[in-house]
Amino acid sequence: MSTHRHFFQQYFRLYRPFVNELNRRLEVFGLYYAQWSIMYYLDANQSMTLVELSKVLYVEKPTVTRTVNALIKLGYVEQIPASDKREKRIRLSSKGIDVALQIRQLFDDYEMEIMEGVSAEEQASVIRVMETVRDNIIRKGD
Repeated sequence: MSTHRHFFQQYFRLYRPFVNELNRRLEVFGLYYAQWSIMYYLDANQSMTLVELSKVLYVEKPTVTRTVNALIKLGYVEQIPASDKREKRIRLSSKGIDVALQIRQLFDDYEMEIMEGVSAEEQASVIRVMETVRDNIIRKGD
């Protein structure tokens, strides 16, 4: 098997079990990984529009809208006034901030556990490779 095929095969073999385990751990909060992804970016950026979230997540805006509406129903996200009345700006609610902190700690512990035996240098190398491949995908898609 060629190296590039093996690379992507290994990526898929890693991705699904990882996301499945994260989903299992998120059940206690009534969340799925896709919802957590939105909360993660809101936590990092204080507030974002649906269009901004759609771009950063590479997900269609209707999908982001449905996911945000589910997070609003859970009380984790709230809409805030925006300068342009046509855009919907959202942020984590106080409940969402508390939950995001709990999830981040839970995930940090899990991620440290599964990275056992992988040095910081090896992790940095893989990160550089993933960034390069992602940039290539984006550049080739334009």
